[in-house]
Amino acid sequence: MSNSEKIIRLPTVLARTGLSRSTLYRKIAEGTFPSQVKISVHGAGWHESAVDRWIADPPSYRADNDNRDAQAGRGHARG
Repeated sequence: MSNSEKIIRLPTVLARTGLSRSTLYRKIAEGTFPSQVKISVHGAGWHESAVDRWIADPPSYRADNDNRDAQAGRGHARG
């Protein structure tokens, strides 16, 4: 994976997933959608690869899968 992982913002995430804003944040709280990453004082986004993994298989996505990837040195962007 590239160290220049693309960060996508909320409108892109909503358009790509088809979720409403409230459903997206509920799923984050439940651990069934990737968490945001802080990109500035007032801004946040999502790792595009994490959103892509969710899109590929929404029912079986668990946030702890992303945590294991990051701990193993995969799925973690530096910057």
